[in-house]
Parts: sequence; C-alpha cells; structure tokens
Amino acid sequence: MEIRRTPLPWTIMPWMLLMLLSGLRFNCGVLAKGVGSNQTAEPQNWPHYQSHLNESLEEEPPAVESPADTLDMVSSPHEKHLTRTSVIFGLTKVSNESSVSQKCHAQLRQVQRGILSKQPWAMKVLDASGTKPSGFVYGQNYWFGSREACRGVQRPVGITLSKNFDRVMHYGIITEKAPFDMDYRVIYLRHSSPWQVEIKLMSEQIIHIGLCLPSACSSEEIKILAQDYVAGGMSTENEIFDIRPEVVYMKDLQLREVFFERPSFRLLVACVLATGALMLCAQQLTASKKMAPSSNEPEPGLAPAESELWRALHTVLQWEKFQKFIPCWDVPGNWAKIFSVRENGPQEIPLMNGLRSVCAIWIMVFHVVWFMYFTVHNKTVLISYAEQAFFQYVSSAPLLVDVFFTISGFLQTYNFLRNSQQLEAVRQNSLGQNAKLFGKLLFHRYLRLGPLYLVVMATVDLTYAYIGDVSVYHINERFDEMCSSHWWRNLLFIQNFFDHRDMCANWSWSLACEMQFFILANALLFLYVKYPKVVKSLVASAFVATIAWSYSIGLSIKFQLSFDSAFATGTEIYTSPFVRVLPYILGAATAWLLLEKRIQLELTEPRERFCWHLALVVFFACIYSTVKRDLGYLMSITLFVFGRFFFSLSVCWMIAGSAGGRGVWWSRLLEAKGFQHVSRLSYAIYLLNPLIIALFYSLTNASTHADPFMLCVVTCGFAVIVYLASILFSLAFELPFSNLSSLLLKRSSKPKSA
Repeated sequence: MEIRRTPLPWTIMPWMLLMLLSGLRFNCGVLAKGVGSNQTAEPQNWPHYQSHLNESLEEEPPAVESPADTLDMVSSPHEKHLTRTSVIFGLTKVSNESSVSQKCHAQLRQVQRGILSKQPWAMKVLDASGTKPSGFVYGQNYWFGSREACRGVQRPVGITLSKNFDRVMHYGIITEKAPFDMDYRVIYLRHSSPWQVEIKLMSEQIIHIGLCLPSACSSEEIKILAQDYVAGGMSTENEIFDIRPEVVYMKDLQLREVFFERPSFRLLVACVLATGALMLCAQQLTASKKMAPSSNEPEPGLAPAESELWRALHTVLQWEKFQKFIPCWDVPGNWAKIFSVRENGPQEIPLMNGLRSVCAIWIMVFHVVWFMYFTVHNKTVLISYAEQAFFQYVSSAPLLVDVFFTISGFLQTYNFLRNSQQLEAVRQNSLGQNAKLFGKLLFHRYLRLGPLYLVVMATVDLTYAYIGDVSVYHINERFDEMCSSHWWRNLLFIQNFFDHRDMCANWSWSLACEMQFFILANALLFLYVKYPKVVKSLVASAFVATIAWSYSIGLSIKFQLSFDSAFATGTEIYTSPFVRVLPYILGAATAWLLLEKRIQLELTEPRERFCWHLALVVFFACIYSTVKRDLGYLMSITLFVFGRFFFSLSVCWMIAGSAGGRGVWWSRLLEAKGFQHVSRLSYAIYLLNPLIIALFYSLTNASTHADPFMLCVVTCGFAVIVYLASILFSLAFELPFSNLSSLLLKRSSKPKSA
C-alpha cells in the first residue's frame, strides 16, 4: 500500500512560525538570566558553555556595577560560611559608616556583593586574602594568602593563552580588574590557644593574616574593623582551636618617608662617599706616580667643571702627609692582600687560619637555621630536627665561639711575650708612660675593629627599619629601635653587660667580650712584666672564679639545655663575660706555657698521633654532648662548664701542636694555604652573615618549610652571598684601617722608655 504525503494547508504555516519564534524567545530569556546571575552552567549545556567562554576571550570584560548598586545586597547560601571562615568577608560584614569613612564602607560593601555574586575580580580578592591553613598545632601562624594574586586584582595577568583549546575557567579572572584601587596588607593577631606547641622563643604566638583591601580604607580603620570582628567571635577557628585572638597592629608594607631621615642613613651615605673619594684619590695618586711629570694644565678634552675638579684633586694630592696615608685605600693593593696566598713562615701558626675559616662558616650555617625559625611554619618540626643526633653539629654551633676566644687569648699573650723590645720598655717605663703605651695599643685595636663594626651597626639599623616597614613578617627583634636608643653601648663595646633582648645587633656580644678580654689581658700582661707572681695568682683566681660563678648562676636560674631555657638565660649565661672568659684564660695559659716555661712534650710518634686524634674526638664529643637535653639543673650546668673546658683544651692542643710544627693528616688540611684567604674575611663574615640572612628571609612573601635538603641548598646560596659581601665590606671598611694602623705603628716602632 502506498503512503502518500499530503502537504499541510497553507493556512497552518503562519501559526507554526509564530510558535517557533515564541520558543526561541523563551530560551534566549532563560539563557540571558542565567548568565546575568553568574550561575554555573548545567552539565548538559557544557559544550555550549565552553564555546561561550572561548568567545568571551575576544570580548571586553563585563562592566562592574557602580557603588550605588551595592545597596541591594545579594543573598547567597554561602554567606554564613564565608563570614565565619574568611577574614576579608567578615570585615565587610562588620563594616559600618560609624567606624570607617563613607568611601571605605561603600567599597567594602561592593567587595561583599562581588563575592556573593561571584564576580571574577571579587573572587580574586577573596582568594588573595589569607585564611587558616593546616598545621596550626605545629606553628603555622602565617595566613598570608597571596600578595601576587592581590596585585592581579589591579591589573590583568600577563599570560598568553591559545584560543585553540576549550577551557572551563572564567576568563574574567585573567582580564577583569577591580573597579577601585586595592592593595595588600597584613594584620597581626596575638593568640592564646592551648592547641599550639608553645616553644617560648619570641614571637611564635603572632598570627599573620594577609588581606587584599580597598586602598580607600586606612590601616587604622581596618584595625578597628578587625577588633570588632574578633570581639564578635565570628571565626570558626576561634571556636575550634580556642584561639582567642587579640589585634596587635597592622602593616601597609609601604616604606615610610622617615626612613631617609634616619641618622644611620646619613651616616652610611657619608661613609660611602668618603670611602669612595679616598679610593679615587689613592687610584689617582698611583696613576700619577706611574706617569711622567707634566704640567698642571688639564687635558684639552675635559669640560671646565671636570677640569677644575681634577685640578683641585691634583692639588690635594701634592700634600706630603696626605700622600703617606692615602695608599691605605688603594683598591688594587687591598684586593691583592685579600686574595694573596703564600707559604707559611716558621714563626706562624697556620692551623689558626683553618680553625677561623671553618668555624666562621660553621656559625653561619647555624644562623641560617636560627633566622629561618622566625619564618618557618613548622617550628616544632625544626626544633625536633635540632635535637636529633645527626643535626647536633648545627644546633651546638654556638659552642664554636669559644674557638675564637681561645685563639684570641693565645695570640694576645703569645705576641706580647714574644715582643722583647716592648717587654723591656714596659719594664723600664713609669706608670704614666705605661698608661700611654697601653692607650696606644687600645687605640690600634679599636682602629682595626671599629670602622667595619660601626658601619655594619649603621647598616643593621637601616636594614631593620626597612624590613620593619615592608616585610610581611612580624619583626620581633627591632634592632632599628635598639640601635637608635643604645648605639653608645656598642660604641663602647659594653652591650653584653645589658639584657640580650635590648642589644643592637645582638650577635655582636662576642665582639664586646673580645674587647673586654683584650683590655683585661693587656692590663695583666703589663703587670706581669713587673710582678709575675701577683699576676699568676690573679689568673688562677680568675679561673676558679669563672667556674664558681657559672655554677652559682646556673643553679640560681635553674639552667637547662633546652632551647627555650638557653634563650631565656642568654643574658646570665650565654653573653656574660664572666662566664665566657674561661676559654680566653686557657688560651692565654697555653701561650704562657710555650714561651715562658718552654714546655715541650717528648712523645713518640704513635703517642703524638694518638693525642692529636684524641683532641679531635674530644672536640666533637663536646659538640654532641647536648644530644640529651632533658637533664637536671646540676647536671646541665656541669655539662655546660666542663664541656666548654675540655672543648677549649682540645683547641689549645691543636694550636700548641701547630706552633711546634707537628700535626697529623687532618691538621695539615686546616693548615692549607687556601684558608689564609678565608681567614682574612672571617671578621667580615662574622659581622655580616646574620644581617644578610635575616634580610633575605624577611623579604620573602611566603613562609618557609623546614626541610633538611632544601636547607642545604639555601645554606650554599647564603654562603656565596655572604662571601661576596664580606669581600666588598672588608675592601672598603676593614683593610684600609688595618693598613693605617700598621703604618702608624711603623712610624712609632720604638716605644718611649724611661
């Protein structure tokens, strides 16, 4: 049977067309409504949604609603959750015109509306602001969010994406900008949660929260809103972890203009300009000596102002006294001195170069870990590493300061007793003449150590003022404030007599001890020349007294070897000259025995090798002796005192053996000529490494993670930076004054005698 297709009557066609148009109109209305409300597309429409996103790459970003539109707030099922979990959203909720300016309030409300309606720029604001991450129990107090993401709210992200691929993302997160200026700031809260390990090392209870905020809101206004937010108990974390936060302060991370008005800034600029001028004069003087004598006329190619400058410089260089001192700043000559390596002389003790170099780098490694503590978000894990046996060589590195004290005590006594001309002068001089000679020795000591030290101190003040303004971290040790108030203590080398928390550049405590021991040792050596028995009794008494003092202080303050206890008792134990003088006395006694008593141990070669290896075993045994730190008060102070005693004795054996030309394979390594170069830089390395490490850590925008492997990589990087900076500072502020001191001593090589 054939089926025939009968055409529809023409009168039905207009009705079908009308129905089709009505259906299309209805679908377009639904689609427009869905896009306008920024709702997520349904799965069945996903291919069409992907196509729409690809096309939107070519279109202009959607217009952002005006502030007037923000009066009608958008409701969202996530509003309550956001209020309790997001600090930035919580601030927009507590904002009102009575606590902030009208403009700030309007923009905060617009941020709130943008987040609830899921506008791309507002979602970036929400994402850039910090919330609580995991790891709070072990010390994660850095809720920074993303500083870079907050910058992306202000300008499109500079990346190029191909149009050949379908993407599910909102392209507005790349192209759309906030309708007003935003900036990144950090607010600091002090918590008192019982659910975080409390180590008691300064500022571990400060929570850092990064916020992407409208620039129209001042930091003081945001601080007021934050106080209202935490007082209202809106945070979920506050309920779960009993955080009980208290707003401390807020940073806008902008450098204040007062930075350039600091005295340290002016001092550093003056030092750099003066040093540069002296180096230029030294270079010009060297060049003029190499050239044939010529007229005073400037070269024809010079401009009038430039020719006047060179004529004035030439006139200054004609001054005879100036010509004698200006070569001290000769850059090529000082560069050659820093890098010169020569054969060790018979009167030298080459092992000291190796000890200085190794210990300076070793202490720098400790400082890398120490300053990392203030930026690491798993502090408890870092401390647990430090207590493991394998990492004792790092955590016990402060003991190595005694190596420098032992070397200083030895050299001070050794050089004084070997100078027969000076001994005779002291023996014949009157009290006034000896006081004058004593003052001259002290002046030259200050001239060699002081300039670099004072420049570094000014740099510390300026650097900490800078990071105090721009660093995202709470800087607990505000050395800029300490240096401004207590600079005179460092100038007089007496800062270690005060609380270690109030020191400017607190790592310089050992330099103050060195200067105090130098003055005391010189006074005793002057007295020894005329009254040797009296001095022997005084030194023996000082030896017994420092041990008794250490015991009495340790027991009275209940000293323990744990890190929190060691930090809390730093003033009484760690930086006290009365406690730290022990290795200096042992070093001085070793030099006296070698020169005055002429003690020479006659040992067979096997026994001598055994003594050398025993000294090395004792050296490392003392370093690893604190592997068990939960000891009683008496045991702790005993281990501290006698551990340092035997440690210093092992160093004394190494120095005395090297002075006699003896040694074993590992001591020959320490006597290598290459250590001469590093030893010349050891003073600059000692002063600069904490400053450089603290600066680089403070300028990071994200907290660090305590990981041994990455720590090795970071340490190598810091070693290179510190080494290069030490060359620069030594070249400019140490070697010139060392040269000047040597020059002045040569001019008055014969001390005045009675």
